[in-house]
Amino acid sequence: MDSMLAILTLIGSVAALVFAYTRAKKVLRFPAGSETMKKISASIHEGAMAYLKRQYRILVIFFVGMFCILLIMAAAGFLTWFVPFAFITGGFFSGLSGFVGMQIATRANARTAAACQKGLNKGLNVAFSAGSVMGFTVVGLGLLDISIWYLILSVVFKLPIEDITGAMITFGMGASSMALFARVGGGIYTKAADVGADLVGKVEAGIPEDDPRNPAVIADNVGDNVGDVAGMGADLYESYVGSIVSSCALGVVAFKNIESVDQLSAVMIPMILAAVGVLASIIGALLVRTGEDTRQSTLLRSLRVGTNTSAVIIAVVAFPLVWVILGKEFIGIYFAILSGLLAGVLIGLSTEYFTSDTYKPTQNLSGKSLTGSATIIIGGLSLGMLSTALPIIIIAVCIMAAYGFSGGFADATRGLYGIALAAVGMLSTLGITLATDAYGPIADNAGGIAEMAGLDAEVRTRTDALDSLGNTTAATGKGFAIGSAALTALALIASYVEKVQQVGGSSVKLDMSVMNPTVLVGLFIGACLPFIFAALTMSSVGKAAQSIVVEVRRQFREITGLMEGTAEADYKTCVDICTKASLREMILPTLLAIITPIVTGLILGYNGVIGLLTGATASGFVMAIFMANSGGAWDNAKKYIEGGNHGGKGSEAHKAAVVGDTVGDPFKDTSGPSINILIKLLSMVSIVFAGLVVNFHLF
Repeated sequence: MDSMLAILTLIGSVAALVFAYTRAKKVLRFPAGSETMKKISASIHEGAMAYLKRQYRILVIFFVGMFCILLIMAAAGFLTWFVPFAFITGGFFSGLSGFVGMQIATRANARTAAACQKGLNKGLNVAFSAGSVMGFTVVGLGLLDISIWYLILSVVFKLPIEDITGAMITFGMGASSMALFARVGGGIYTKAADVGADLVGKVEAGIPEDDPRNPAVIADNVGDNVGDVAGMGADLYESYVGSIVSSCALGVVAFKNIESVDQLSAVMIPMILAAVGVLASIIGALLVRTGEDTRQSTLLRSLRVGTNTSAVIIAVVAFPLVWVILGKEFIGIYFAILSGLLAGVLIGLSTEYFTSDTYKPTQNLSGKSLTGSATIIIGGLSLGMLSTALPIIIIAVCIMAAYGFSGGFADATRGLYGIALAAVGMLSTLGITLATDAYGPIADNAGGIAEMAGLDAEVRTRTDALDSLGNTTAATGKGFAIGSAALTALALIASYVEKVQQVGGSSVKLDMSVMNPTVLVGLFIGACLPFIFAALTMSSVGKAAQSIVVEVRRQFREITGLMEGTAEADYKTCVDICTKASLREMILPTLLAIITPIVTGLILGYNGVIGLLTGATASGFVMAIFMANSGGAWDNAKKYIEGGNHGGKGSEAHKAAVVGDTVGDPFKDTSGPSINILIKLLSMVSIVFAGLVVNFHLF
């Protein structure tokens, strides 16, 4: 039966990939517009692919090095021989999902702009279909990697279930490593270009956004793809895979001594739930359409039809799924899944409330621009801090509900399994959730192409409506990723404790009390780590943006006829500056995440690592929400003014809002979303190197 369930998971992955392929074919059938539009789109595509090729060359060196280290550890008996190979496949599929998403996004931008000439619904259709390619590629490749490895290890090699889930955790580490490189590198690229283009173009030169006279305009549009498409795709692939493999690992332990339930059945629940989520997401995606009303509230309703339908399908199907596989005795597991699904919806609504210009918080924030840049920055920081309270409450209630429903007060391990399944429930409809997120950068690019190609103002109005909605859905997507990160990280900490006990046996002396000085020191180190990580990534954006500002000013000053529109800007230099800076600056933050838990373990021991993981999860969760929501609110406050409020474009309020937006750019698109990867990568690295740490302290 278990092999059949794994095959069903494989079928789910194939269904997702087939649907992504059909959506890609649909997008490419749409016309790409005029020759000018095709030329601009080709420049964006060329810059994006050049960046990816250079990034992947660097990552090959990293993955080969880590592969060799893991081989040595396997030879020493700390890991099974499958672990190094699982690590490679996790990183490969994570990178591949971003690559596929980038390919279609850079071909859909001009097609979206051309479709907006015919109507808003046409533009949404193209952009959302292209976003669906990313969404379903991520879930398809994630399930493909998981199901193939499961079948190989269980059917071909007939390994014990503990070794199977141990290898599966490791390709989660590969996915997390790739995601952090992609998110940090892409985030530095996109925000350096965006900040540089806005500060000199909008504020100093007073020219419109995406004006072809701005030398950084192509780099800005390339950045939308490398950061918000390739980076985001790798990010959510990692979140998706991490939630599933952590559930599988805990399922083995939770049902170890229960005769009525096979451990393999507990492993299968998250995999089958994810496969059902694929089908639910496909149905939801087919329901998304809108009219010609450009109000964000109307567009949001159009997307909610799809996402809410998918969530309802999961809520209905999960009940018989748990009943059949685990039995009615453990039906409480269903309510744990339901609590995660509901928490995801509520976090999305909370994020939408604090970041959408449809609601008072962002509207009030835009009003603070009337008194200058300082007040809108203060207001954005305040809004972001306040916005952390509701998600914390939602996650806290979700954790307690999932723990209690799954029997945690009688068996703590089973309660932790329920929490892990809540994360799977939250991300089960990722196919459509990510589609609503990934379409945003495509709409943003479409607006840039419409401006540069000189299309009618009505076209830009439509692309701006889609772009503004994209900011909100992107913030919602980050909320999902951050919320699931908190749940998954808790499950991974439990897996680490189990791994330490498995490796050390009776020699292990676990003391997780905060009165233990090693735990307390680890807790402080962990709590500090997201701040150091954010500081490094924010500083990297600042340094790269400075280079862009200097270059754009130079071109405005030295290229005769540029401001008059009689000469063409040197776009390639700005693209090259962003590429070099982002690839150089992404290395240190990522290595920090990998090295810190190993060094902490060798110095403080496994109890210190538990403190580290706990501190990083708590502070990282709050900080990631704060940064993502502040940035999203600043961005939409600017767009609210551009919609004709508080003086509209070109006013002093608008200039102040642009400054706020440039501060928020690295908040929401570089540091904030990278932190949720950080807290899971710390746990996965700790699990993989647990054998080394335990044996180092025993001997």
